[in-house]
Amino acid sequence: MTSLRVRIGVLGIALLAGGLVPTAAHATTAPSPTVEEQRLDQPVPQEILRRSGFDAVAPGFARALADAHSYAQARRVVERQGSALWRRAVDRAQGRGPDGGDMSRDDDRPLYWARLGMTRQVRTWEPGFGVSGRQRAALLDLLERTSRGQTDIRYPGKGLRRILVTGFDPFTLDRDIRISNPSGASALALDGTVIETAEGPARVEAAVFPVRWDDFAAGTVERTLRPYLPKVDLFTTVSQGRVGRFDVERTNGAWRGGFPDNENIGRTETVPVTDPASQPQWTTTTLPYAAITAADTGRFPVYDHTEVTEIPVGGTDPVVRADGPTAGSTARAGGGGNYLSNEIAYRATLLRDRLGLHDTLPGGHVHTPVLQFGAGNTTEVTDPEFVRNRVDIIDQVRAIVTVAADASFRN
Repeated sequence: MTSLRVRIGVLGIALLAGGLVPTAAHATTAPSPTVEEQRLDQPVPQEILRRSGFDAVAPGFARALADAHSYAQARRVVERQGSALWRRAVDRAQGRGPDGGDMSRDDDRPLYWARLGMTRQVRTWEPGFGVSGRQRAALLDLLERTSRGQTDIRYPGKGLRRILVTGFDPFTLDRDIRISNPSGASALALDGTVIETAEGPARVEAAVFPVRWDDFAAGTVERTLRPYLPKVDLFTTVSQGRVGRFDVERTNGAWRGGFPDNENIGRTETVPVTDPASQPQWTTTTLPYAAITAADTGRFPVYDHTEVTEIPVGGTDPVVRADGPTAGSTARAGGGGNYLSNEIAYRATLLRDRLGLHDTLPGGHVHTPVLQFGAGNTTEVTDPEFVRNRVDIIDQVRAIVTVAADASFRN
């Protein structure tokens, strides 16, 4: 996500229950809204929701929850409305249905803030029949997964190549609550679309991930990607990176640098994964980076980014290396830094390798430019330059994916 000695930031304590099946247990008092959910009450999120027509999402969801008379009914409400939110956001981004307001359709922020309105409803909901802490966590987990497109990945049978793309939520919202994330906007714009490659059409499916350390430690990336990596022909994780440039990250590191996430939580440690005894310090891209960087994909330059930060064998201090890690070194930052953008790249490529797909599946990470507002805009939630920048980034992500597919599918 951006600067890449660190970057991007959010929570997910409730998600630590993962996919565990809830049991009938004693009801517990509803917890308070999270740090992330509390930002909803500020004027900017409310304006974004109102001007996109997404301001009715959480109130409608709350009414449906109130009509549930059992945990099973509540679970159906959550699943149905979480999926509907994702589909509505994708449809809006791709020009289907009413605008819902005067915000540009390419905006990813209505989905983000509407989802938080829904999670806050679940978190603070106290039904008459009672819910246990475990049941509430399972409902929150289901809402997160469905509203992020993680359960909506569908590929047709034969005749189309398969591409998987992921994006992220907005982050660093305490610095500027107006922030949008072009990687999430790209995921919405690309989900379910077909791109034409030199070897024929390819279907793109997309999902969005939270900017929260604890969700990643709980395995949200692996749980989402594991069923699909053996079936796709190419994948790329995408996040926001440096100002004015795209980067294809060559190497990913097994280190968390501690930058606060969207819950204002920091983690400084080795990336926690299953089977840590076999965990490598570094993983590498298998995207066709030379072809991507050589192609004319849009107005922003695209770089093959090879820099990392390591502790060399026998050393104690971090060293920046422009040409990648040395043998046996310990990771302190990958090409994408040591924030969650690096971590999703590391986790996705490690999963690729553990599935035995390193030599057959092109996959890696792309950083987009930082999405900037127009000059002098320090208060308005949008402006023409802001929209143009986001649309250009989305179009260039699509072009990069197409180039990557052309180069990979020919080989």
